[in-house]
Amino acid sequence: MLRDLLITTLALSLIIGLRYLLVGAAAHGLLWAGAGRGRALNLRPPAMKRIRAEIVASLIACPIYALPAALVLELWKWGGTAIYSDPDAWPLWWLPVSLIVYLLAHDAFYYWVHRALHHPRVFGWAHAEHHRSRDPSAFASFAFDPAEAAATAWFLPALALIVPIHWGVALTLLTLMSLTAALNHAGREVWPAAWLERAPLRWLITATHHDAHHKRFNGNYGLYFQFWDRWAGTEVSAAPSRPSPVIPPERPSAPLR
Repeated sequence: MLRDLLITTLALSLIIGLRYLLVGAAAHGLLWAGAGRGRALNLRPPAMKRIRAEIVASLIACPIYALPAALVLELWKWGGTAIYSDPDAWPLWWLPVSLIVYLLAHDAFYYWVHRALHHPRVFGWAHAEHHRSRDPSAFASFAFDPAEAAATAWFLPALALIVPIHWGVALTLLTLMSLTAALNHAGREVWPAAWLERAPLRWLITATHHDAHHKRFNGNYGLYFQFWDRWAGTEVSAAPSRPSPVIPPERPSAPLR
């Protein structure tokens, strides 16, 4: 089984990496080409040096995310997970409900882990890489320190061991996760400003909401929904900006941009 696990991990690493590059390139190209599309949020266009650093960090994180997923796939072959392929195995209403359950659970988990990663004793070695992108690009969506990747990679695979989910719903969840992450880091808001104040967008994490996190560092920790930030009092607006904490330099010592 160890050999199968290693092979599956390698295959998933390649798939995750290619998915990241394709989604990131598509989002960045569509939003920044020419005069750009949507409303600019970045103080300046994403710098190529930082984009290259985002890509390197993301590719390093790929096998860390692939390993728990590979383990679940290997267990699935033996019937040891809650993933199912027959739509009739559970009531049809569970298909959309399971997607909502996974989104809510993942959002709650991520909010509290993300908030913990901003603790001064943790931030420098576990989350600083992501925040070197003060003016992020779509490629920053996956640019994590190995410690952050290890802390977050296991949750969805572990949930798939106990909460039933159809494989099609699982793919839908992963697709939504990739698309929203790329758009929310792209440095441009695709939605009209007036729409952000109306349902359903006023409940969701958008580029405007998450960009304030990259600019201010002190709030907007959610992944999909704004509920936790509002309930916990950590929601911040895009302006005025507060001073950002000092971020450890890139390895080796180098400027942020």
